[in-house]
Amino acid sequence: MRILIPGQASPLPVPRHTGAADAGLDDAAVARLYAYPAGPGSAPGAWVRANMVASLDGAAVVNGLSAGLSSPGDRRVFWALRALADVIVVGAGTARAEGYRPTRMKEPWASLGLRANRPAAPPLALVSQALELDPATPLIADAPDDARTIIITCESSPAGRRAALARAADVIVAGERSVDLAAAFAALAERGLRHVLCEGGPRLLTDIVAGGLLGELCLTVSPLLAGVGPVRILAGALFPAQRLRLAHLLEEDGVLFARYHSIPA
Repeated sequence: MRILIPGQASPLPVPRHTGAADAGLDDAAVARLYAYPAGPGSAPGAWVRANMVASLDGAAVVNGLSAGLSSPGDRRVFWALRALADVIVVGAGTARAEGYRPTRMKEPWASLGLRANRPAAPPLALVSQALELDPATPLIADAPDDARTIIITCESSPAGRRAALARAADVIVAGERSVDLAAAFAALAERGLRHVLCEGGPRLLTDIVAGGLLGELCLTVSPLLAGVGPVRILAGALFPAQRLRLAHLLEEDGVLFARYHSIPA
């Protein structure tokens, strides 16, 4: 993996590499490139980062899953972002479709000292209005005690399901008829979970963007044409077009890894 554009406009100090160093970035350098910024967040008390992958023609999935667009470099960035995060937020439907389980930090990320004074791996926070979740599923039941799965829902969700899930997970109620993501991120920040990583799916990311809560987008662009039909990284409600600022651009085997920051209104 090498730096193509170091992102001179980025508010973050981005390491520059020249000569032989351009041949590749080690894992520590990748982690530095994706360090969370200091200062005020994009949401109340929190900095919300999204990590998505797309084809050249904008598809977010191949055969219904994002794995068809992934690569060794994409998985490297994926694990670096998880190692840096305080919490991973994902839509419950995406978690089911992608076969999510409680996060276990892999090497070399577990040995880089990125999680000092934090659990060994960040907890998962599942966003669900209908609460069609089984408390006995490994995603909930197998989470470690210091990183219990978090369920983010709203007041209109079934009270009985909320009570059953609360015995195996931490439940955050944010909003009345639908999930209020700003309130949810504020509640996560109150728990010390300021560095938020959203892994989708497209509808959840759309709600985050439409609510003005996105701090940055980390986008892997796979050199693949997926054809007509697959969903894009955003889906659902319409919102005004938003311009982002490039923080850096990396490349490996034709795959591009872009980090974009939202531009404050």
